[in-house]
Amino acid sequence: MTTYRLSTPRTHRHQLRFREQRRPGPVPLVAVWALTRAGMLWLLAHDTLGIGGVGREVHVLYEHWYGRLAHGVLPSDEATWQYPPGAALALLAPGAVPGLSYFQAFVALALLADAAVLLLLYWAGGAGSWYWTCALPLLLHVPLARYDLLVTALAVGALLAAPAGRTRLAGVLAGLGALVKGWPLFALTGTPPGAATRRSWTAALATGVGGAALLSVVFPHTLDFLRHQGDRGVQVESVGGTLLSLAHLAGWPGRVVHRYGAFEFTGPYVAAVAGVSLVLTGAVLVWLVLWRVRSLHWSASTPADAALMAVLLLTVTSRVISPQYLVWLLALAAVCLTFRTTTQRPVAVLLLPAAALTALAYPLLYVDVLLVTPVGCAVLLLRNGLLVAAALLSCRRLWEESAPDVLRVP
Repeated sequence: MTTYRLSTPRTHRHQLRFREQRRPGPVPLVAVWALTRAGMLWLLAHDTLGIGGVGREVHVLYEHWYGRLAHGVLPSDEATWQYPPGAALALLAPGAVPGLSYFQAFVALALLADAAVLLLLYWAGGAGSWYWTCALPLLLHVPLARYDLLVTALAVGALLAAPAGRTRLAGVLAGLGALVKGWPLFALTGTPPGAATRRSWTAALATGVGGAALLSVVFPHTLDFLRHQGDRGVQVESVGGTLLSLAHLAGWPGRVVHRYGAFEFTGPYVAAVAGVSLVLTGAVLVWLVLWRVRSLHWSASTPADAALMAVLLLTVTSRVISPQYLVWLLALAAVCLTFRTTTQRPVAVLLLPAAALTALAYPLLYVDVLLVTPVGCAVLLLRNGLLVAAALLSCRRLWEESAPDVLRVP
């Protein structure tokens, strides 16, 4: 007869003792956070590094969308609108801040979300708060000119609420995040089976579906963004785009064009590469289900570890890897580092040079990336190689920790 045993998890009492340990004073952490964010603000104010114009997305695109949204019109007829309906709330929020221009209010809210992530991580303990403080500036000023920090704060809140026993709150926060940008729903990938999963996923689905229904009353055509997503090709910065860049250097006749708000490849075999990316994304979803079915050991860090694994896998198989995707990954890695039992420390380390190379690719050497020069290809090859390695390492380490140990048959 074949028998199984569960790996013995660290006790809840041990974890509680860890949480109750005295934390270092926040003054050095806050000082470093303030200094680094001041540097990011300075870079955004000057906005001349590399290709420049990082803030243009807020100045031009977001503010344009705000004008339409403020009149109850969702810009679903524009190909660049590729976001779930909750994104309208994030883009409307700066307009509600008195005394500031839209751009100033947007940046202020991004900094506030950044500070909220820091506060949550500091409250949780561990090395996560220092990791977040020092890692985010590796992306230079890009995070302050994208609304991803707002979404990231919701995902971090969801991941840290669940271990505290607030599973419904975790579900609500994940549902709100998914309503705004989709990926925070995967913060619930590793919720322990049983009541915790039922409560959190029910709350997330109720929040997401209910919120979408309410927004559809205010904004017609809330699901049109799916059509624009389906039409997208292979972005130059994606893993598939890196393969096409190398092919271009070898003589492939494709070229880079601006479509759907991003620079994508067109030419022979691009559709095949995009199709492979979609198949791999489907395979990732199957893998996540398989991992949940086979895993029998859930430690306190498993939900955060699984969230990082899931978002990493979805990132490297996506047809698009925008620079702000690294904001998500750095935040999830920081949450993992709040737990002593995390399996993802090596993964968090790999994400640091990946973030630095992301800033090198955009905005510093973006012209080389778009012109598909050897330098641009080398930067993307290194960055995407690190992301793929991190994703595979994340899978292996979490599987070894949580999958059942099969005893020998006597």
